[in-house]
Amino acid sequence: MSIALEHVSYIYSPGTAYEKHALKDVSLEIPQGQFAGIIGHTGSGKSTLIQHLNGLVRAASGKVIYEGQNIYDEGYNMRALRSQVGLVFQYPEYQLFEVDVISDVCFGPKNQGLSQEECEQNAREALELVGFPEKYYKQSPFELSGGQKRRVAIAGVLAMKPKVLILDEPTAGLDPKGRDEILDQVEKLHKETGMTVILVSHSMEDIARYVERIIVMNRGEIMLDGAPGEVFRHYKELEKVGLAAPQVTYVMHDLKERGFNVSTNATTIEEAADEIVRSFSESRS
Repeated sequence: MSIALEHVSYIYSPGTAYEKHALKDVSLEIPQGQFAGIIGHTGSGKSTLIQHLNGLVRAASGKVIYEGQNIYDEGYNMRALRSQVGLVFQYPEYQLFEVDVISDVCFGPKNQGLSQEECEQNAREALELVGFPEKYYKQSPFELSGGQKRRVAIAGVLAMKPKVLILDEPTAGLDPKGRDEILDQVEKLHKETGMTVILVSHSMEDIARYVERIIVMNRGEIMLDGAPGEVFRHYKELEKVGLAAPQVTYVMHDLKERGFNVSTNATTIEEAADEIVRSFSESRS
């Protein structure tokens, strides 16, 4: 099954002097189990797009299809949708409010009508999935580090057992170590559960390293959509709209221009290293 947008448009403040077309006839489909990334400069429409995926905002026109059904159909269970399509906002730690970690993570399952025992079981499983230490379960979430708070916030969504996890800039404000820990955990989660993961990020390096597909938004429209190597091949077009490719992309293009027989599709340091070693091995043989 999949989640899809069909010709979706959205307008902020319609009919006023502040009218803005945030999305313009956007169509895309994300199959179950895919790890997709969405990039775009501020105001490109990426955050508006993901808020359509679990019905937080309603399209001015078009359809949002989840598991074959239009979520705008009369009588559609929007509450059930939001349990299945979990959205973790930027700076999710601002949404923490309970007295301790385990209570905070129980909040979602409790709203699903589960018993206290089921809530705690789901919460513990979710905290384990994000690698959160059990010794802090009874600690106030406000006493945790930034990275730990992010893990608790993500666990709060996972405790509802969603099929789709959407992360809006989950590493914003974290140091490099904290950023890597969060994204490594998300990657591990994706591999272990097979859930769909949609990552919104401004970091080209992060996107290149983790996702299998990149959707580039620009002025409310999809500008590029494909595998990282395909998308970053258009690095000059990305630069024109205020984006950039990973540094590795520029290095590989520079080597190619200098006469080295390397592929410019490498988007991570590991891929680049393998490609350079291969090139040198061939030149010596």
